[in-house]
Amino acid sequence: MDQQPIIKFHRIRPDQDSDVSLPRYMTPDAAGMDIFLAVDQEVVLEPGEIELLPTGFSMALPKGFEAQIRPRSGLAVKHGIGLINSPGTIDADYRGEVKIAVINFGKNKYAFQRGDRIAQMVINRVYRARPQLVTSLDETGRNDGGFGHTGK
Repeated sequence: MDQQPIIKFHRIRPDQDSDVSLPRYMTPDAAGMDIFLAVDQEVVLEPGEIELLPTGFSMALPKGFEAQIRPRSGLAVKHGIGLINSPGTIDADYRGEVKIAVINFGKNKYAFQRGDRIAQMVINRVYRARPQLVTSLDETGRNDGGFGHTGK
């Protein structure tokens, strides 16, 4: 099994946000770390509205890894809250504050509070491809059948 990568977290506003949890796994077998909200006051999101929310931390991922930011299923199912660019990718060379781009797909407004769990972060290994231009591609059973071509 691969050695676990070390992710270094940095609190951007340590005096102001020390009460907000850093990302963490909530159960022993969780694939993603929950991310917590670091707003100063309640943020109300109307239906259809998009907001970029602060987390209060930045991080350093090791080379060869990425962090995918994904929605939390409870917020999605119960309130219609999702992420506008899901999954969002944080590259290993990014050092700015991690912010979460949320959208209210629901029918009712939703109020975010300081310390709320708003997303989850899954760490993945990244493989860089070598693009190559060719004059044709090998044939497959599907070829250019299009979306939905393989079934209902």
